[in-house]
Formats: sequence, C-alpha cells, structure tokens
Amino acid sequence: MAQSLQPFHTFSLPSQCPQISVITDNRQLQQQSFSLPFCILGEGSNTVFLNDYQGVVIKMATTGITVTQRVHDYLLEIAAGENWHQLVAYTLKQGMPGLENLALIPGTVGAAPVQNIGAYGVELAKFVEYVEYFDIASKQFIRLSAEQCEFGYRDSIFKHGLKNKAVITKVAFALPQLWQPELSYGPLQQLEQVTPQAVFEQVIKTRNSKLPDPYVLANAGSFFKNPIIANALLNELLLVYPQLPHYYYDGEHHKVAAGWLIEQAGLKGHRIAGIEVHQQQALVLVNHGNSRGSDLVTMVKYIQQQVWQRYQIKLQHEVRLINGDAEYLINLEEPA
Repeated sequence: MAQSLQPFHTFSLPSQCPQISVITDNRQLQQQSFSLPFCILGEGSNTVFLNDYQGVVIKMATTGITVTQRVHDYLLEIAAGENWHQLVAYTLKQGMPGLENLALIPGTVGAAPVQNIGAYGVELAKFVEYVEYFDIASKQFIRLSAEQCEFGYRDSIFKHGLKNKAVITKVAFALPQLWQPELSYGPLQQLEQVTPQAVFEQVIKTRNSKLPDPYVLANAGSFFKNPIIANALLNELLLVYPQLPHYYYDGEHHKVAAGWLIEQAGLKGHRIAGIEVHQQQALVLVNHGNSRGSDLVTMVKYIQQQVWQRYQIKLQHEVRLINGDAEYLINLEEPA
C-alpha cells in the first residue's frame, strides 16, 4: 500500500512510495533489504521528492549522545537520527561551545557530513573526528577519519565514492576546550559581548530574519550552492557589480553569494504555480501548495538561465532532488 511522502520532506510536494522503513536501532540495517532502489532520509530538509518514489525510503531515527572529556577537547559521539540544532543547543548548555555558528541548520546529525554543512564561516569538517557508516555490501560498520571523508565545500565522499553504498550511523566531533569564536561574517562582527551564547542567539536571529520556517511555509532551506569562480571572472564582474559579495576560497578562486546573484537578476517573488523565489531571501524557494515536481524543475532551470545570461556563472542546486527511483541533477543547458 502506497504511503505519502509529503510529511517526510519539508518541501512537501505530493508524492508517495511503496515502503518507508524507520530505523531506530542500527542493527535493523543488517536485516534491511537494499535490493530495490532506496533513499536514505533524515528529516527531509535537504531532499525533495519530485514525484512518486519507486523504491524504499529508509528513515534514520536513531538517538544517543555520548560525551568523553579528553585532555584538550570533548569527544561527542552522536547517533545519526539526532536533530542537528538540538545537538548545538545541548553542547552550549553543557559548556562545550564550537558549533554555535551552525545553529538552526535543519536536519539530522547523520545527514550533516554528506554535504559538509556550513554557515557563518564554519564548516562541519572542522570538528569531525570520525564518521561511522553501515557498509551495504559487507553489512559491516566502518569508521572513516575526517581526512578519509574527503570533505569539500558542500561535498564529501558520501556524494561520490560511497554514494548508495553507505548509511551513516554515527558522527563523532572533537570540540576544543579552548573556545575560539568565528566572527568573520557581517552580523557577528557587531556583537558587543562575544560569548558562545551570544553568537548562537545572533545566528538564530539572522537565520530567522532570512529563512522561513519549513514547518510553516514549505521549503528546503538554501536551494543553491554559492558558486566558486575564477578570480579573472570575479574581477570582470566587480567592474560592473562592485557590491557583489565575494569570499576568498583559494589562490585562484573566490566564492560568491548565490542569493545576491538571484536577487540582483530581479527574481525575488518570481512564481511558477505555487513555487516562489522567497521575498526575504532569494536563495530559498518556497512551496505555497498546488505545485508539482515539474513546476520546481522549471523554476530551477529558469533561475539557472537568468543567472548565466547575466553573470556567466553556472548555479548548482544544493538540495537533493529525487525523481522516480534515482537522484536527479538539473544542469544548466547553455545557450548555443
């Protein structure tokens, strides 16, 4: 009997699947069949089902937090199903700061390493000690060091070499006892009192002012990656758009703000069916309802085309799109 996927992803497009398997104990994975197409899901805040899914949705709902105090840091070992923001709040309450810049990012701990979540100058990779995963082929639990995870900007081995081969079951973080704040991003530079709690509260305030609550207005958070462009292109663009926000990436590249590009292209409020470029933050697409996956695909392609025509920059979507029984990448079709 088909089950609705609408409550299982925050973009809330109407879709169904034949089976949803909820994992509350990692040992269930050893009995779980992976012979059909499958999709691993946390809270569905970075995944959109464009239409009916033809396989099994495996929802990780395991819980558990273990803390070990070491000489210079705290080792936190966290089950994949734990809520990310609640973990950040817990660490501050326990006097173990470090993750406060990553407050209010939706989703689970197990989903966080897949795209190496980041915000306000901090990336998850900075704190990862190891990631444990269930290897589907061998049915063994394997640990990778942070280096073995091959973290990059919104990237990891779980998007490449281990894609569809692994289910993340636990993530371990090392939080230094000597706290060093990261205040490089705008709103954090204005803080009068610099404490972990103050940073935490400012990040929440900033995110709430820009990003709609997905449980009030359906969305999947930041929809596009901030593009990394060559310095030569950046210099050309700055001559025309001197206000373009840009951040050092490496000696030959800078990262530019995708939301700014979309907004300056005049796309805020642009709507296709019930899909809209959010009025407060152009990086977010919202779903007012009465929408289908095809409407979202049309919107993404339109945004990509407009940004390309204006800036010669290719936008890539950060959100995972599931179409039928597989992941679907919407790539810009360059005009001839």
